[in-house]
Amino acid sequence: MILFCDTSALLKLYVAEAHSAAIKALAKEAEAVAVCRIAWAEAFAALARRAREMPADAPAVAAVKRSLAADWPRYLVIDVTQDMVERAGDFADTFALRGYDSVQLAAAHLAAERAQAAITFASFDGRLNKAARVLGMMAPFAEAP
Repeated sequence: MILFCDTSALLKLYVAEAHSAAIKALAKEAEAVAVCRIAWAEAFAALARRAREMPADAPAVAAVKRSLAADWPRYLVIDVTQDMVERAGDFADTFALRGYDSVQLAAAHLAAERAQAAITFASFDGRLNKAARVLGMMAPFAEAP
C-alpha cells in the first residue's frame, strides 16, 4: 500500500495533533509515503504562519521544518506536470474543490495509475476525502463538514 499524504496529513507526522498517531501508524505500514511537490510550500507556509501567530512556538516550528527537510528525500514526491494540472482542473470542477486540493487529488490519482497499486489517501478535508473515494482510493478519515 502507498500512503498519499496531503499537506494536512503530512504535518500530522511532525506535529502532535488529533489523528497524528493514526497517520504515523499508516506511514509505518506503507511501502511508500507519497506527497505532491506542492506539499513542501504548503507545509512551510502553515508552519511559518504558526510561528508568526504563536511566537513561543517558533523554536518547535523550526525543529519541525528541519525534520521535514531531512525526511523529504525519503518520500515519493509527485511532481506537478501539465497532465496533472489539467486533471486537477477537471477535478476542481467535478468535485467543487479548491485549486491546490484538486492538485493534491490529481497527484494521488496519477500515482495510483502509474504504480498500479492501492493508494490510501490521507487528508482531513471532507470534500477531498469524498472525491478520493469516488476515484477508487481508500480515504480512511471521517469526512469533515
